[in-house]
Amino acid sequence: MNRILGFKLGVIALLILLLLIPLSMIGGLVSERQYQREAVLQDIARSSSYRQQLTGPILVQPYTKVWQEWKTHAKSGERYLQEQQRSGRLYFLPERFELNGHVATELRARGIYQALLYRSDNQVSGAFKLPARLGLGDELGLYRFDTPFLAVGISDIRGIGNDLQLRLNGTTLGFAPGSGDKRFGAGVHAPLPALDSQGGQLLEFAFDLKLQGTEQLSITPVGRDSRVELSADWPHPSFVGEYLPSSREVSAQGFKAHWQTSFFATNLQEALQDCVHKDSCQGLAARHFGVNFVDPVDQYLKTERAIKYALLFIGLTFAVFFLFEVLKRMAVHPVQYALVGMALALFYLLLLSLSEHLSFARAYAISALACVSLIGFYISHVLHSWLRGGAFGVLLAALYGLLFALLSAEDYALLMGSLLVFGVLGGVMVLTRKLDWYGVGKNPSSSPGCVTAESQA
Repeated sequence: MNRILGFKLGVIALLILLLLIPLSMIGGLVSERQYQREAVLQDIARSSSYRQQLTGPILVQPYTKVWQEWKTHAKSGERYLQEQQRSGRLYFLPERFELNGHVATELRARGIYQALLYRSDNQVSGAFKLPARLGLGDELGLYRFDTPFLAVGISDIRGIGNDLQLRLNGTTLGFAPGSGDKRFGAGVHAPLPALDSQGGQLLEFAFDLKLQGTEQLSITPVGRDSRVELSADWPHPSFVGEYLPSSREVSAQGFKAHWQTSFFATNLQEALQDCVHKDSCQGLAARHFGVNFVDPVDQYLKTERAIKYALLFIGLTFAVFFLFEVLKRMAVHPVQYALVGMALALFYLLLLSLSEHLSFARAYAISALACVSLIGFYISHVLHSWLRGGAFGVLLAALYGLLFALLSAEDYALLMGSLLVFGVLGGVMVLTRKLDWYGVGKNPSSSPGCVTAESQA
């Protein structure tokens, strides 16, 4: 390889590395704008309500256990009976738990940013079947019971939109603020009439819950048999949690999903026991499912992904530019390479700024058209041929089209990128198969930085 060719390739490689500086600055700007958007979304959620998780209802029976225990007097050594007592709570999960909910979504804007809020209208129902003697066996007589209550954990109680009323065996009872038990966090609770201590009692319950939140709605399947059905007007759901829907329908008008679980699948009774006796409630909190109301077009994420392909994109463009120079025996100055590279880098800044006000596809088309037009116009004068400039612009537009396809087909991005690189390498090898690389740059009639009349022929 002669010195001129080696120098030109070295300069091109150096320019590509230098272009990483503005690209990294644009990448930092993307992260900054992402942070600003998340701050605005959190501020909107702070003013309304955060993501919601419903845990319960769970029946709680406070008690005081009283018994007598033999003690020995420290001085006289006499034995005597002393009364002992310990307070605690019994927890009962529903035999049956059902929730039917409809979710309506709306967008709240602050400046150029938008947050998705939802309002869910839920009908909750089910039944508790108390065990014989409340599961205490022969020790039942040692217990004194306080007022039982129904606890419902709601992660952000600011989202409650109605006056909650509990319907229990035909009787209407009111809810009070707070879940009544720190293990379930925030929420509401409803004091109940005294339970039948002999057990076997069936308690049918139902209540309506209007709940507002942002981003996600999740539910803990507390019943031995749990059935949840959610429908919404949001066409882009992401089902999350430990359990996927047993059936679902998603269309442009919204979605409908149905979940059904049992104690055999959730092992929720053991998770509740760990929460009560070991103060380890992570297992109980983790056993949930629901839906995440995701934005299908995240312009910052797509712009960030586009920047990841910038080095490959610039390298391919420079390779096409260099092929024009070598095959047509034309000399292109490194400054001209640098100007083309800066135009390629500015594409990502245009894409970022436009996508905040337009759809990503439209912003991408405008940015690509602007860069292709500018570079095509400039190359036409550099190569002294509108035909060559137009051909270069067509190739550049094809590269932008392939990049958009890479961004849209996330699952096949690696495959498409590999085929693209292989195709470009194959094209270069075919076009240069008869080129004398040792003779490149030795034409005495041409010099770096200029185009001679002979080179235009």
